[in-house]
Amino acid sequence: MTDQDLPKRAVPLWKILLWSALGLVLASILLVLPWRWLPPPTTAFMLIHQWQTEQDPLHGWVYWDDINPYLVIAVVAAEDQKFPTHYGFDFEAIKSALKERRNRTRGASTISQQVAKNLFLWNGRSYVRKAIEAWFTLLIETLWSKQRILEVYLNIAEFGPGVFGVGAASIMLGRDSLAELSDYDCAILAAVLPNPKDMSATNPSSYVRGRASTIQRQVQRLGGTSYLRL
Repeated sequence: MTDQDLPKRAVPLWKILLWSALGLVLASILLVLPWRWLPPPTTAFMLIHQWQTEQDPLHGWVYWDDINPYLVIAVVAAEDQKFPTHYGFDFEAIKSALKERRNRTRGASTISQQVAKNLFLWNGRSYVRKAIEAWFTLLIETLWSKQRILEVYLNIAEFGPGVFGVGAASIMLGRDSLAELSDYDCAILAAVLPNPKDMSATNPSSYVRGRASTIQRQVQRLGGTSYLRL
């Protein structure tokens, strides 16, 4: 009897699952790692907008050194005040969100989670989507610096219907550059982030104006731009 006559052994199921899991881990790392250095050309949310509206999103990359520092701290004050110290998740906010079902000024998602969602995923509340979001959040926090996470977020967040990133947002407000944004402009842009399709930065409601004023007070309480030493 030759080796060719011997029956082939089936590959154990655990080996198939193990190699499949390792392949998914490697693929996800390769999907996240390049954007530590390169500007993402598009995002899942931009592609969804393009598919739903058949219109190109307004978007242009702005590098970190050209972003108004007050805009950075305004967004952190509005969206994720523990951003400099957490590792991707705000567990106290998650616990509060589970207890409270009423409307909140901001959700439990951190800026890192929002980057993961906007860049790679879609809106939704399923446990599967949340699990994938958590995994990408861990990768982003591990592979990128805090400054890079903020830089990407400010360049991919939606500030108005089809308006993605602070560069396009400043044009939306009629400013020629980010340097022309006043502190109040920055607070207004931060104020609409929870729901940019219903809250307008160009024609802010009394609620948005009040939220912007609150954000300015929170910026002051945090210590201004010196709060972020990334």
